[in-house]
Amino acid sequence: MTGKILLQARGLVIRFGGVVAADNVDIDVIEGEKLAIIGPNGAGKTTFLNIATGYLRPQAGTVQFEGKEITAHPPREITRLGIARAFQIPQLFRDHTVMENLLIAAAAANNRTSLFQPLHDMPERPEMKALLELVSIGDVADQKAGELPEGKRKLADIAVALALKPRLLLLDEPTSGVASSEKLAIMDILVAALAQKRVTSVFVEHDMDMVTRYADRVAVWNAGKIQTIGPPAAVLADQSVREQVIGI
Repeated sequence: MTGKILLQARGLVIRFGGVVAADNVDIDVIEGEKLAIIGPNGAGKTTFLNIATGYLRPQAGTVQFEGKEITAHPPREITRLGIARAFQIPQLFRDHTVMENLLIAAAAANNRTSLFQPLHDMPERPEMKALLELVSIGDVADQKAGELPEGKRKLADIAVALALKPRLLLLDEPTSGVASSEKLAIMDILVAALAQKRVTSVFVEHDMDMVTRYADRVAVWNAGKIQTIGPPAAVLADQSVREQVIGI
């Protein structure tokens, strides 16, 4: 896949004791794509997301976003530059309503250090309502986040991430914990929302059906290295990937 490089990592190295999570890794994220990262547990997939969002600093190597060095930047600054994150477990204020969660994110996106005006009077409220409609949960805007079923909580977490107005969204197992019967519907909503907002995405995934259905490219992360990267059909047909990563 060719196009503008949105995120570029070069020579990433990070070790945790005797575990090498990144061993001189080079990887590009192309603007507009949906890049899936697969690999066995402990291979370094989530570590890469943590490096790209400033939660971890590599022992060597660099990360650039839109040509700007971000390797040593703190998470808040990286978010303001245009990279958002959705975690495996939704990071919501459970005692606040879904709308309040989005308004808090909107305040952060607009660089307000504190909320001097009540949340219900914030000018972003109509925009946040539209975001909730975009991810098909407009009906739970006034419900507490902690009361939502897992599927809607995942979608609320995505809406919060989109409230930050990202150019790039990194997702760690976006349908983890969701009932099998709901996974495709949630991913369909997510992918459509990202397309409408023109947001590039990277998602860590273990479900190969999800990878085949939604990814434009697949990067296989194995033992701290990129084993291979390319279109889903070619990567998942690779015998070494099938044996070492998929387990078939």
